Amino acid sequence: MVKQGDTICVWFSSGAASAVAAKKTIEKYGDMCNILIVNNPVKEEHEDNIRFLNDVSTWIGMEVIIANNPKFPTNSIVDVFKYKQYMSGVLGAPCTMLLKKEARYQFELSHKIDWHVLGFTFDEKHRFERFILNERENTLPILIDLKLTKGRCFEILEEAGIKLPKIYELGFPNANCIGCVKSSSPTYWNHVRKTFPDVFNQRVEQSEEIGCKLVKVKGERVMLSELKIKDKGGKMKSFECGIFCDTE
Repeated sequence: MVKQGDTICVWFSSGAASAVAAKKTIEKYGDMCNILIVNNPVKEEHEDNIRFLNDVSTWIGMEVIIANNPKFPTNSIVDVFKYKQYMSGVLGAPCTMLLKKEARYQFELSHKIDWHVLGFTFDEKHRFERFILNERENTLPILIDLKLTKGRCFEILEEAGIKLPKIYELGFPNANCIGCVKSSSPTYWNHVRKTFPDVFNQRVEQSEEIGCKLVKVKGERVMLSELKIKDKGGKMKSFECGIFCDTE
């Protein structure tokens, strides 16, 4: 049970769900707990995410603390890939480990945290249950308890007069970095090619240098450079990139 004086850390990912989770956490526990709103920045996120972060900070009436991994001051996934000579595969994605997990570990060294809050929505109860089982049992189901879905989170922000991050408008399912290597979907990568050709070409070039097959076409892993515009997969899924890597 949450006690008077506990510290609750809301990990704000610049997405709609974590923004509403921050607001609801403050409404419920603001009078009895020390609440921290923390963001782990990634250079490759859409630039409008910064505007959204500032709008949310004003809305909730609290500063959003920036916490990063000092070993990677650029906060760039490109630099992580170059350092690790690895982009994505059976070992996951190193960007999550070094720019998210390690940043959180560094922050926890100087901040005692009793409870964590992430943007798990009511339609993601399975992700929350897996998270508390495998990662952090001291995580509060703020949005789940309120039965708030991801769609409802969008509506709450719009009702508050806060424009959603531009990346949603461009057809992406979340506000993560552009050109997310955790996705192997040809549908996703062709959408990146269409909306952000420079990013697509950068991933092609680096994946060629490292030798990483980022996309799966008809069940077979191929180089991104081999992806044809006509190649299609399923509907784009939400590849959440919070303090832990957890694909839907």
